[in-house]
Amino acid sequence: QVQLVESGGGLVRPGGSLRLSCAVSGFTFSASDMYWYRQAPGKERELVAEINNTGNYRRYADSVKGRFTISRDNAKSTLYLQMNSLRPEDTAVYFCNSDWTISIDYWGQGTQVTVSS
Repeated sequence: QVQLVESGGGLVRPGGSLRLSCAVSGFTFSASDMYWYRQAPGKERELVAEINNTGNYRRYADSVKGRFTISRDNAKSTLYLQMNSLRPEDTAVYFCNSDWTISIDYWGQGTQVTVSS
């Protein structure tokens, strides 16, 4: 059974930090390129960050570059997103995914991040 379980979201002040986690099961995590997406109310999902299977290649959306860091622990089949210097416009539901699960239109429940004073 394929599972993508996001966690670590919450309510934070502007300028604060959060670390999101994505626990993966049901496919070979270490062979999979991974992604973080986010979706704000009324908006389409947008790609925030991506990382290749070994973790030696990373890319970020311009809006988060320099503030967010994507990483992975292949031994734990877990993907991470460290978010620093958070802004209100970062408020969204954050989803992880892989190339393979995107291809079958599978999405987990996401984790809510709210940045507010």
